Parts: sequence; C-alpha cells; structure tokens
Amino acid sequence: MLCCSLSSSRASRFLGSTPLSAPPITTFNNKKFFSDKNIQHQQIAHSSYSPPATNYSTKSNTPMDSAKPYVPPSWAAHLNPLPSHIYSLGHFPTPIHKWNLPNLPKNTEVYLKRDDLSGMQLSGNKVRKLEFLLAEAVTQGADCIITIGGIQSNHCRATAVVAKYLNLDCYLILRTSKALVDKDPGLTGNLLVERLVGAHIDLVSKEEYVNVGSVALTNILKEKLLSEGRKPYVIPVGGSNSLGTWGYIEATREIEEQLQKGSEKLLSEGRKPYVIPVGGSNSLGTWGYIEATREIEEQLQKGSVSQIQVHAYCVCDDPEYFYEYTQGLLDGLQAGVSSRDIVDIQNAKGLGYAMNTSEELKFVREIAETTGVVLDPVYSGKATYGMMRDMAENPEKWEGRKVLFIHTGGLLGLFDKTEQLAPLVGNFRRMDIHESVLRKEGIGKMF
Repeated sequence: MLCCSLSSSRASRFLGSTPLSAPPITTFNNKKFFSDKNIQHQQIAHSSYSPPATNYSTKSNTPMDSAKPYVPPSWAAHLNPLPSHIYSLGHFPTPIHKWNLPNLPKNTEVYLKRDDLSGMQLSGNKVRKLEFLLAEAVTQGADCIITIGGIQSNHCRATAVVAKYLNLDCYLILRTSKALVDKDPGLTGNLLVERLVGAHIDLVSKEEYVNVGSVALTNILKEKLLSEGRKPYVIPVGGSNSLGTWGYIEATREIEEQLQKGSEKLLSEGRKPYVIPVGGSNSLGTWGYIEATREIEEQLQKGSVSQIQVHAYCVCDDPEYFYEYTQGLLDGLQAGVSSRDIVDIQNAKGLGYAMNTSEELKFVREIAETTGVVLDPVYSGKATYGMMRDMAENPEKWEGRKVLFIHTGGLLGLFDKTEQLAPLVGNFRRMDIHESVLRKEGIGKMF
C-alpha cells in the first residue's frame, strides 16, 4: 500500500510540466540539430571519441563500435559470475604521484592514486563501476537507466553523464530534506551537470527514503517506465553490487602494473605499504579495492603488491555495517574470503554522511593550500582527515610506511559547501593603484 501511495504522490516528482520523454529540439537554418531518441541498441557500444554523424545528430541509428569482451586478471578468473564485456569510458590508468603532506611521521611517505582524474566530466572512481554496469544494461537491451542517491550524489551525476554518452536516457531518484522535496533543487554542484545533460529527476524526502527503501523506490519508477513501453535498467545505490566490484578488480590490476614498473617506489625495502581507500554507502571503491587486493595477496609471488596491507575509512554508517556489506559483495562473487580478514576499517564519518565540521573543511582548505590537491568534503577529505589524525595520535604505527591513498574524486561536492567555506577563505582585496599611475581611456583591452 505504501508503494502504491508513493507512486502516485511524492515518490514521483518530475521537474517541470513538460513530459520527460519529450526530446529537446534545436534548429539551425530550419534543420533539426537534435534527433529523436528512438534508438535501438543492436550491440554494445564503445566509448571512444567517435566523430559525429554527417547530419550532426546526437542520436545516431548506427551504434558506436562494440565493446571488447572482458578478460579478467588471472588472479580473479576463479570469481563468479564473470562479466562478459566492458566499456572503455575512463581515462586510465590514473596517475600515481608522491603527496607532500605536512607533519608526517618519521620516514613516512604518502603517494596519491588520482582517480579524481578519471575523466568523464569529473566522474572520479564512479566511472570504473559504470564501465561494467552500462555494458550489461546495453546487452540486455535497455533504453534508459535508473539509479538513486543523495541530492549531491557523485554516483548519480556520473551515471547521468555516462548514460547520455551512450545514448541512453537517465532517471535519477534523489534524496533531499522534507522541507525542500517539493521545491526546485537548484543548480549547485552535481545537480548542475545532471540537469545540463538532461537527466530526469525525481525527488523524495529522507523520511520516504528511510521508510520505503531504495530498492522499492527504484522499482516504483521501473514499473512506471515499463508501463510506458520503456526498457529500464536499474543500478543500485552507488552502483554497489558484485558486478560493479569488477571496476575495482580492474583498478587493482592497474595499480599492480604501475607498482611493478617501480616508478612509484612503493615496494622498495622497508615496512609493508598501506593502501588507503575511502568509502561510504555510495562508494563501492573501497570494497572493490579490498577484494581485489586480497586476491593479489594470495596469488602473486613475493615481492609484488602482495606486501600491501589495506586500511579503509568509512564516511557513513559504521565499520560493522561495512564489514557485513563487503561480505555480501565477496559472497556475490564466490570469493571465499572473509571481509574481516582482508581489511581494517576505521570510522571517519564525523557528524554524518555529507555533513562537515568547520575543522574538517578547514583541513580541506589547508591541504589545498599546502599541496595543491583539492579534496572533496564527503569522501577523500574525511578519509585524509582521519588518516592524518591517526598519524598524529599513533605515529609509531605509520613510521617507515609507504602509503598509497586512493583519491576517489567528488570535487563538485565542494560547491554545496560554499556557505561553510566562505568564512575559511579570504585572499582577496581591491588592488591599490596609486593616483600617479598613468591612465588613458581604452588602453586596456578586455579579451
């Protein structure tokens, strides 16, 4: 009864009065610039930068090149089920470089894995999962994607971008406060990108989200779209399922290859290196890295990344929740390992998911000022804050370590924190131009 009630009321709040299926049309010299969206996907598309069709249509009747069949790393070939195909959507490998953080313990070195530079409109680590999830969606003949998350969900924004890139409509269910659920959500941060690419947005209150659940909410929208003749594919919160985990198995293969080259010097003599991923309910990155790293530990020869220990920071819920959640993903892949044996999880959520103290935001600013690396306030910012606090409180644990920190992206989330950040940043003034300086009208050209 509750699901039916929500379906007809607050569970379906479409922005604007125009039907969501109506395609935007722009004409130039009486020629249609955007074509209709009735595209039949005959094969899996590839995400290379293909030239536009001669009629300049963004919706071609000829799909992009087929994606390559997926071949897993040898150390993960026993996992089941194996994905059949993969898109190439991100700019991989993302670089690793030394991170000159201040006040590190004695002989501690920190390196940064820059998944924030993965491309696809700042999609961060999210695009790794979507390379597999969207391949399955197109294989199944989907013509639209449904996913769900918070009002500033990085995953939802990344999904909206990738879906449009592959000629698929995208429907987002976004969680917001009860006071704002009937209002225009605005154009801050991720919302701006989502609305620019034409994602269809349904708003639900936090209370509805908690009491109905993400699975039921996505099913409500799925049934609605099915009744309209659409073919939706549902991606769970954060893309967090066993198929999405393969994105981080691939990430671990990538890290392995980078470390084997030796350029990052993480495997030189000394204490075992740490890998520091960061996670929350909308980030599968932690668990994919964890699972894949465990498989590497068991399969690769001595002297490789089998020396690495994995430590993670959760930014919502608590470690107990994520041990159980990780176990479900491992079991879904028939990995045969215990989550508690392969990772140490610490709590870094602070006030709560996507909520920040002034001290945390001040820390994000200080890291940007001292290292030039901009952290997001929801994931990597909190994880780095937790790591640095632990280093200060327990320096002996970190002394002599080489640390690889996974920067998962999320830069656009900072735009939702401008009011909190405003008192923490200054660095501006009106320039003092003495009256003796020669002035001549028109001498300064503004290009």
